[in-house]
Amino acid sequence: MPRPKRDIQAVAEETVTPPDTLSSSQAIARVKQGAGNNLYQLDLPTAELPARFRSTIWIKRGSFVCVDTSTLADRDNKLGGEIMNVVRDERVWRKMSYWPAEFAAKKSSYDEDSEDDGPQMPPSDSEEV
Repeated sequence: MPRPKRDIQAVAEETVTPPDTLSSSQAIARVKQGAGNNLYQLDLPTAELPARFRSTIWIKRGSFVCVDTSTLADRDNKLGGEIMNVVRDERVWRKMSYWPAEFAAKKSSYDEDSEDDGPQMPPSDSEEV
């Protein structure tokens, strides 16, 4: 049975806005791959996707999620936590003070002040070297 559209919109809105702070048991993690059955392998231990996100939000490899490692502590399994939020608007989330430094945006390796014009063709026989 499909979910009502208002439920889908509520979940989507929840993922756009980052929380003001994270608790000590929460962390931002990058998704390595889907492990099936609503489980995802992360940079942290494997985490479970809660029911409110299932069949509503799809998570791609390389995207970011907010994981709570304390929610599954009482269960005797190999799961490291539960995905509490899915980072959809990464630009907004990166501005938060708790965003991990290891996930900082990579700078361009090309320096604009460099005199290097990129790859050059070798000189032709008619040109002097």
